[in-house]
Amino acid sequence: MSQTISKGYKALLAEANAIVDTIPAADAVALAGRDDVVFVDLRDPRELEREGRMPGAFHCPRGMLEFWIDPESPYHKPVFAEDKRFVFFCAGGWRSALSARTAREMGLKPVAHLGGGFGAWKAAGGPVEPPTAEPKPARQG
Repeated sequence: MSQTISKGYKALLAEANAIVDTIPAADAVALAGRDDVVFVDLRDPRELEREGRMPGAFHCPRGMLEFWIDPESPYHKPVFAEDKRFVFFCAGGWRSALSARTAREMGLKPVAHLGGGFGAWKAAGGPVEPPTAEPKPARQG
């Protein structure tokens, strides 16, 4: 039996982007280092190792977001209880749009996401801590 997807990722992204604030990269760079803003990096740890990090960003792998936000969860992280603005980002802005929507629906506020993600951040001249991964040697033979 084949599956019929009734709502695809494009529709989910359109819905999320319609209700969540999207911050352009240049504006996000201006927010860097502010005490009232928490940048939340949703990327996989391997992405951080390959691409580097935004200095001061809180790393929350996408799969743990709901558990880390909810104060009743045994996995809750206190950063999500702070009275701050949360700006979610990923590599290109898709996961962060969906995550910001979920966080908003859970009651976290204010939330936004970085349009274009970490790629746009770098292109806008945002500071980046260098990658930690050692380049793999070329395979011989």
